[in-house]
Amino acid sequence: MPFVFCFLIYKFKRRHLSTFDCIEDYLKGQNNLVPIRYSSWEIKTMTNGYRHKLGKGGYGSVYKGTLRSGTLVAVKVLSKAKSDGQEFINEVSTLGRIYHVNVVQLIGFCAERSQRALVYEFMPNGSLEKYIFSGQENDASLRNEQIFKIALGVARGIEYLHRGCDVKILHFDIKPHNILLDQDFTPKVSDFGLAKLYPTQDSIVPLTAIRGTMGYIAPELFYRNIGGISYKADVYSFGMLLMEMASKRKNWSSSADCSSQIYFPAWIYKQFNDGIFIEMRDVNEEEAVIVRKMMLVALWCIQMKPKDRPPMQKVVDMLESDIEFIEIPPRPFLFGEDLSTQNNSNLSGAGINAITMDISAR
Repeated sequence: MPFVFCFLIYKFKRRHLSTFDCIEDYLKGQNNLVPIRYSSWEIKTMTNGYRHKLGKGGYGSVYKGTLRSGTLVAVKVLSKAKSDGQEFINEVSTLGRIYHVNVVQLIGFCAERSQRALVYEFMPNGSLEKYIFSGQENDASLRNEQIFKIALGVARGIEYLHRGCDVKILHFDIKPHNILLDQDFTPKVSDFGLAKLYPTQDSIVPLTAIRGTMGYIAPELFYRNIGGISYKADVYSFGMLLMEMASKRKNWSSSADCSSQIYFPAWIYKQFNDGIFIEMRDVNEEEAVIVRKMMLVALWCIQMKPKDRPPMQKVVDMLESDIEFIEIPPRPFLFGEDLSTQNNSNLSGAGINAITMDISAR
């Protein structure tokens, strides 16, 4: 028993030393990283002894901090028990080489043996999810015009990741929780722990495991026969996010009144197919058009086959164009035939003008 106990301790230490060495080897080999490297003492000092916790997740905890210049920051301290170092490497390798107004900025990091922390710009308005779902509204509630601007900013951020860098960056976890808002409600794509980098000339990404959050994961990650895994997976996730932003409803509800509302895309498409729409309150006609446009673009983004989804550049173009220039998308799913009794041609004939919304104010 003493021998077995000592052997287990040895293996545990070797595993952690291997993780530390892997991180150190990566950092030494990266000469183009912009972020500052902080010591664990500096991290503790800037967070005032980890006094003000902003949030907690499976990755660890986030604390509010202050740099010596007086700049506020958010410090994510990775959990020693659950982090194997890969999430840390993903974040540093991705954010350490890029800058975009719609991508959260990595200011610095700490990699001191078992201590691993990431220092980001501070986002005073938190994540998007508390502004778009009922029961989670903030005092500074957002109108549909503001939500549209946020959606457009997120689309531009994802487009930059796909086309604006020397490598393609796939996020693989686009969802409301990972969209942060600064003091002006400018959206920032965050949390690159699941990100994948690959050469721009490659079209298919080799993955051995499903990654992402249920409700936002592209179907090709489950069913490889419908198409290879590519940047179109992020397009699908953005489409689901866009539908949530437009309808202010989560994309999955086990307590829905009827089966047609449980699968969110099917329910949304049925609204268009039946010439009705989600009941919207306190919106004017201009905002109603904005919401309809967001829904149309979202339905294009969540097409079942990756080849049928537009690239993010096209998504941005559609969001910026007038609604009459956006074609009615085909049905974006291959199941739930009972959810619709009319075909795509009937939908096209009905046209966008047949969609009605309750815009009465209360």
